[in-house]
Amino acid sequence: MERMNKVAKITAYFWIMKVLATTLGETSGDSLSMTLKLGYIASLGITALFFLIVLLIQLNSRKFHPVIYWAVIVGTTTLGTEISDFMDRTLKLGYMAGSLILLSLLLIALVIWYFKEKNLEVYPIYDKGKELFYWIVILFSNSLGTAFGDFLSDNMNLSYLSGALVCAGIIVLVLFLHYYTKINQILLFWIAFVFTRPFGATFGDLLTKPLSHGGLNLGTFPSSAVTVILLALILFYSSQQKVNENLK
Repeated sequence: MERMNKVAKITAYFWIMKVLATTLGETSGDSLSMTLKLGYIASLGITALFFLIVLLIQLNSRKFHPVIYWAVIVGTTTLGTEISDFMDRTLKLGYMAGSLILLSLLLIALVIWYFKEKNLEVYPIYDKGKELFYWIVILFSNSLGTAFGDFLSDNMNLSYLSGALVCAGIIVLVLFLHYYTKINQILLFWIAFVFTRPFGATFGDLLTKPLSHGGLNLGTFPSSAVTVILLALILFYSSQQKVNENLK
């Protein structure tokens, strides 16, 4: 039986949907812990359960299903929000220490992945074992991105817009290095992946936080709803583009 790819191809649509998924992860995570006042431990449990359910569905699928794939991405961004907040506000580690711990876990996961699979290629992925490494690294990347974004706003006292611009600047630099240098493309991919998380998260904070804190005070639920709609529209449009290309 022919093996089928299980993950999304890295295109412009991928990065747009990744940013929207991170924004949704931030707003939905805050909906649980802050708007519904469930607390960080309960929110961590709920988001972990959602992540495990969609991950199991993804791992047991025989081919790439865009809706399932992006549900897992949203699961990692939402869980990443709760992991970062739990480390800072419940364990009192602070965002700097939390970022260093998550960076260490990310590097360890990448090293184990490399020695196990002999490469760190992110597309295509056929094998379930390699895919599991893929999702573990994505979870650590999104958790790290969340902690770093909160570090910029809470520790560096940057406004949400300024934090987003810092992350956008790093992403633009990575894009320049991708096209104009011979730096390892997989390394650049994971750097971009990490920094799209705080970019999307700070944008989520910009939408939801009070005006007195530099936000637009739109609320977590309306912001989440708008982000879901945008993500669904782009997912539908990109899928239709692929269908049209296959028909040519």
